[in-house]
Amino acid sequence: MPHQILLLFGATGDLAQRMLLPSLFGLDSDGLLPDGLTILGTARSTLDDTGFRAEAQSALNKYVDADRLKPELVERFLARLHYVPVDSTRPGDFAALADKVRELGRLSAIFLSTAPSLFEPTIAGLDATGLAGDGVRLALEKPLGHDLASSREINDAVAAVFPEDRTFRIDHYLGKETVQNLLALRFGNLLFEPLWNSTGIDHVQITVSETVGLEGRVGFYEGTGALRDMVQNHMLQLLALVAMEPPAEFAATAIRDEKVKVLRSLRRIDRETAASCTVIGQYGAGAVSGKAVPGYVDELEKPSETETFVAIKAHIDNWRWKGVPFYLRTGKRLPSRQSEITIQFKDVPHSMFAKRGAILQPNTLIIRLQPEENIRLLLMAKQPGLDRDGIRLREVPLDLGHNALADGRRRIAYERLLLDLLAGDPTLFVRRDEVEAQWEWIDAIRDGWTANGMTPRRYGAGSWGPSAAIALTERDGVSWHD
Repeated sequence: MPHQILLLFGATGDLAQRMLLPSLFGLDSDGLLPDGLTILGTARSTLDDTGFRAEAQSALNKYVDADRLKPELVERFLARLHYVPVDSTRPGDFAALADKVRELGRLSAIFLSTAPSLFEPTIAGLDATGLAGDGVRLALEKPLGHDLASSREINDAVAAVFPEDRTFRIDHYLGKETVQNLLALRFGNLLFEPLWNSTGIDHVQITVSETVGLEGRVGFYEGTGALRDMVQNHMLQLLALVAMEPPAEFAATAIRDEKVKVLRSLRRIDRETAASCTVIGQYGAGAVSGKAVPGYVDELEKPSETETFVAIKAHIDNWRWKGVPFYLRTGKRLPSRQSEITIQFKDVPHSMFAKRGAILQPNTLIIRLQPEENIRLLLMAKQPGLDRDGIRLREVPLDLGHNALADGRRRIAYERLLLDLLAGDPTLFVRRDEVEAQWEWIDAIRDGWTANGMTPRRYGAGSWGPSAAIALTERDGVSWHD
């Protein structure tokens, strides 16, 4: 049987260097890649196999822990790598790519880590040279458009060549161990399900905060902004996993069907409600981690109304979540880097301890995705003592850290996704109707901003965003979990 080939477009780019090649090396080191799998890289850079292997080794040296870079493992991995230069805007280049594929074996999967503007010519070139048939799977790295119309245009171009069951849209958050643990927590334990609704939960918070500014992403971020960069994909996927109904089975169709139902149940934020349900901001000069940093427009070196911060009060209009607000918050140049889901349960209906002077705090479940993966449940317990001045209660944590479950090294999210791509398992990838439901909701918000003349409020770098973001929750009697 011919060797399988993973064709990697954008093989010399930042994502490939930081994530994809280290992930493939990790899988190879653990013996998880198929025997004989060939990794064929391509990009516009004029390299040969030797040059690409040298670049790959440099990336491994930079992004993989030194104690894992055993010479025999590195040598074995580099032997899998081959390269052919291709400029996707030049259709003639694909003939040489097709020749290389036929020389090496049988094409199994393609990973497009390129600018979205290159998706259509790349797919056309693959189709014209016969590289898109025979069950070949296609993985697409975000962003998939900048609104619903452009997303449909990209998806239509993909669908003309690759059917939905062979199209794998990537949201790398879905490859994170704690995100998958959320499913286990919810649906593998009877403890939470009876309370996982408007009867037991007061509100939900989802925060994705970054300390960095533009960091070399000027061309992408300007004109994209926080709403499209983070909320449209990562945060709405997290919301869907928190809010979805129990799937009948752990299978791609069942899980993605339930996520789509949530996304379609999101209450529309439009021209009437955009000003009251959303806050947008842009960082100015300030200090992060004790270091002075410039403002966004100073980094950009021109005026801009692109938002670097957004906070949203969302609702899901279905039976389970009636009246439960979901607060979403993301931004750049914030005080700390974290991705966190906070489930705030309601108070007990009556406190038997009130006359004894004890103050109860509602239970809180905190699911942290980064920087350290962790699940923490905050409970009330009695503080030790003879209680002569009244019973004293305090909040105590129950922690389920990554180290409590890990049976080996911590894996990069892309390792799981690449392995699933090679195996043809779409469970942790995003279906077209999910993407389009997300864009419909996001487009309505942006239209509301435009109609109301909303522009970003300035906030100092190193703060938690504009003061209006605090007011967004506090008028409901809620504080952000920082």
